Amino acid sequence: MHDADRGLFDLQRGRPLFVTDAAEQTGNRGVLVAAVEGLSRQSVGQLSRLHGGGVRLVVTRYRAQAIGLSGRRRATEMSLGLNGTSSPDDILRLSTAPRPGASVRDVRDASAPEVGGLTLVRLGRLIPAVVSVAVSRDSAPELDTGLASGAILTVTTAQINALAADVRVRLTHVSDGPVPLEGAEDARFMFFREANGILEHVAVLIGNPDRRPDPVPVRIHSACLTGDLFGSLRCDCGEQLRGCLDIFAARGGGVLLYLAQEGRGIGLGNKLRAYALQQQGMDTVEADCTLGFGADERRYDAAVEMLRHLRVERIQLFTNNPEKVRAVREAGIDVIERRPLYGTLNPHNLRYVKTKVRRGGHWLGDMFSGAVAGK
Repeated sequence: MHDADRGLFDLQRGRPLFVTDAAEQTGNRGVLVAAVEGLSRQSVGQLSRLHGGGVRLVVTRYRAQAIGLSGRRRATEMSLGLNGTSSPDDILRLSTAPRPGASVRDVRDASAPEVGGLTLVRLGRLIPAVVSVAVSRDSAPELDTGLASGAILTVTTAQINALAADVRVRLTHVSDGPVPLEGAEDARFMFFREANGILEHVAVLIGNPDRRPDPVPVRIHSACLTGDLFGSLRCDCGEQLRGCLDIFAARGGGVLLYLAQEGRGIGLGNKLRAYALQQQGMDTVEADCTLGFGADERRYDAAVEMLRHLRVERIQLFTNNPEKVRAVREAGIDVIERRPLYGTLNPHNLRYVKTKVRRGGHWLGDMFSGAVAGK
């Protein structure tokens, strides 16, 4: 495991990380960062002692715009003086609430090491915010002791940038086995793990592979615990999932690619935070951006890699999302036909579906007129 990978796991576990700039030759000076998510009074106190109380909050450009700072600075990651804010709850509120109610001072562009720490927490699907202090090993014996003992890891911005730039997904086929489903007893689940060990995905094969239709019916489905398992009325995910399996069974076969991309790639914890913001009147995109994410954090490289592993080259893609069609085609998979797949509108998901049309360009016009695909 590379140092940047280890740094990501340390931040996920609430440990601080010492990030140095690639331009800093000695590595003595840098920024000590800790993830806002899971921040404790002890860790805030440790950071404060190292810098005499000068703790800063680093947020994404999306978050900066959400709290009204976009007019003061250009659109970039920002570092904010906390102006005496020291409670972990206050810092979390400043990082996630639509109107945090706390003043900030000394707003400036985040430094390269601060951006590095922010990059790692985003890769780890934590709240995209870190607290930081600029510090030198020479003037901070507590830091030097932690680094020497290995309790605190050092990572360079170059290592973080290399990890973030390595966007190609490498999958390992771990295992597979028959899983008879209601309405599709000849189903087989294939389990894949990404090389970095963070995400795991499943391909569900319906029917005999040797007798599958050509082109192969395919659904790329982002995991949705609330909708797929519990039947949440906030979205149409569960109906789409079950609907595509019914269609595949009726047509003699198909492939469902079930991706670990809960909440359009922000993770279940942040998705629930976004739900709370939606209850206050925001739409899906507004809520995600308020938390510091982009409108859609998903990629579809894992789906492409699974199709290649299965040697599926010609597909009939069941989706309403133009980005899925674009991503698969650009990867060299031949999308012979795009077919819609609809759920049912209800008072709880109406705004969500409208937002997908208005802000994501999804092809859902027929859904509003009551049409249902595949029937």
